[in-house]
Amino acid sequence: MISDLPRDVAEDVLSRLPVKSMKAVRFACKNWNTVSKSRRFRKRYLAEIKAASDFMVVMVMDFGLYLRSVNLHGIHKSLEPSINHQGKLFHLIDGVEIHKVCHCDGLLLCIPRDGTRMVVWNPYLGETRWFEPIARDPKLASYYAIGYDQSSKSSCRRNYKILRYFHTSGDRMRYEVYYFNRNDTIPITILSDWEVLYHARGASVKGNTYWFAQEKIPPDSEEISEIADFLVCFDFTTERFGPRLSLPIHSYVEDTVTLYSVRDEQLAVLYQPWNTHFLEIWITNKIEPNAVSWNSKVFLAVDMIPLLGFNFPCDGASFLVDEEKKVAVVIETAKEKEGRYAAYVIGEDGYFKEMDFGEASPNNLEYPPIIPYVPSLAQIKQRTGKKKKQIVKHPGTKAKKT
Repeated sequence: MISDLPRDVAEDVLSRLPVKSMKAVRFACKNWNTVSKSRRFRKRYLAEIKAASDFMVVMVMDFGLYLRSVNLHGIHKSLEPSINHQGKLFHLIDGVEIHKVCHCDGLLLCIPRDGTRMVVWNPYLGETRWFEPIARDPKLASYYAIGYDQSSKSSCRRNYKILRYFHTSGDRMRYEVYYFNRNDTIPITILSDWEVLYHARGASVKGNTYWFAQEKIPPDSEEISEIADFLVCFDFTTERFGPRLSLPIHSYVEDTVTLYSVRDEQLAVLYQPWNTHFLEIWITNKIEPNAVSWNSKVFLAVDMIPLLGFNFPCDGASFLVDEEKKVAVVIETAKEKEGRYAAYVIGEDGYFKEMDFGEASPNNLEYPPIIPYVPSLAQIKQRTGKKKKQIVKHPGTKAKKT
């Protein structure tokens, strides 16, 4: 019987399976379940995935999560890039419609459409944990992130946390930190002179999350075309938003600005002005919650007029970069194929390739973010005991009772 294969042979067979099939394999065969959960196999499996030059991404479509891989092998050797549609990841719970997703260290933070719950999921290990947000006002435009603090140097003992924040009234903003290793939730109200646009997507780098932000405009201001812009970071160790961090570009209203985490080590920013077809991508050479520096040379600068002929919308343009091949992949609505998404591979010296990226579902509430994904062994701590209530005071903030 196939279930009686020698361990080495079983490991070889399982190592060839895609991530989305691992859960089914564990349920199908007790022996394979044991092999797939062994530390030796998991290390081998993840090492092979990370060694592959394919980019694995997760996207939200039809309120579900879909796995794709982007193959850029040999594009400078006259070989065509390709997209592998690996299919839909297993349902978390039947009937749950996923609206947003964030990623950190192989964990996916999924936000259902009704916004009443949050679930953290490790697709590789098949582990989940649900969290209930304190405030459940559906009118609040909430932003989310998952990260970890730097209290442990071991990647196996990281202290994961969830951030949820939203702007309330005037110059006030409230944020909440949810913990995996204890049952407390800390809500804090602070004064904020900046805001993140509703469509902006955060990027996780080394356990912290960065957003493109702009100075808050007073409600009684006249029409404004120029606004101060910068990065803001939430530091999961100090549980604070850091200072304004400089950008290599300056944007105006309706310009396209999008962030991407490069190997979880650096941050990339895509910039395209609304009144021009010129696209730039810059990459940091140092990024920390309180400091940033950018490479003096732009990673990619391309005139898109002869290649595409239209601008990427300011609320779209998810992208990936391959530093070695000096190319970017921008995922957006296809120009000439209604109801489809396209992946545009853009490189130096006029290199350009358009590939089909799948059906654009009318059920999507916004442009589907493309989340870079690498499987991990990060385990999700489960809730123990009853939830405690406490008052936490941080200097310069107003704390509220949970």
